[in-house]
Amino acid sequence: MEPNVRFWITERQSFIQRFLQWTELLDPTNLVISIEKIEKSRQLLLTNEDASRGDLEDKRIQEAWKRSLSTVHPDNSKLIPSPFRPAALLPFTAPMVFLSMLPVKKLKSMILPQVSFYTYSTIFNLVNGNASYLLPRLLQVKFSLSTVLSRNVIPVLVLAQLSGMNVVASRSLEPMRGIEVMDKEGNVIGYSRKAGAKAIKDTATSRVVLFGSSAFIPEVFSYFFKRTQFFLQCPWSLWTLKLSCTILVMGLMVPVSFSVFPQIGRVSVPSLPLSCFCPLLSD
Repeated sequence: MEPNVRFWITERQSFIQRFLQWTELLDPTNLVISIEKIEKSRQLLLTNEDASRGDLEDKRIQEAWKRSLSTVHPDNSKLIPSPFRPAALLPFTAPMVFLSMLPVKKLKSMILPQVSFYTYSTIFNLVNGNASYLLPRLLQVKFSLSTVLSRNVIPVLVLAQLSGMNVVASRSLEPMRGIEVMDKEGNVIGYSRKAGAKAIKDTATSRVVLFGSSAFIPEVFSYFFKRTQFFLQCPWSLWTLKLSCTILVMGLMVPVSFSVFPQIGRVSVPSLPLSCFCPLLSD
């Protein structure tokens, strides 16, 4: 059985446990692990099928799980390129989200950050075994760029909505054709449309929460910051605040969004509870 699949099936974790797990997997050092080290870790896990994440006495097992879970896609056992591993999501998308929320005066300034964001999201989807589509933000053109609604509210709503739509579009075939359903031993039994629909719903929800919060919270802080005496004296400090706030919020929300729903769900097919693999890394 694929070691990563075995891990998510056997390690039935709570939200807090999954959150702590993802804080390790999102470690930036996971982006520079050599292929040789990854292969050795995978071989160790394959030859020790009883290896558990809770084996505190064996540091090699712990490190092997960390390397495998953070660099190998559990659905196809392929190595994920460094720029599109889970740990790369924050450093790549945080600047894009920040630039997307800046006030704009020209159409070009509005489109470029959005194109960059959704291009990266599309490639992230494809690398993780999905297809995607591109949809830049143009709704703002219909409103006066000087209104509070246009400058603050609409960009947040559109960014959150399109993040969810990106997931729905990239995985639109799953509820129609179904996704693989496995027993507790990891043996594929068939396909389930119900599991496919649940996977899309859970993943889209996590992406809306991630990017919606990352865009909304900095705007709230900025709204009140503009009314302080410090802002009147140092207007340039607003962008420093927004960038810092965006990075901090996304730094917290990335592991939260990955932890909200488990990697392996359960579905009845038709009356038997079976474990089904539902990839969450499908932005």
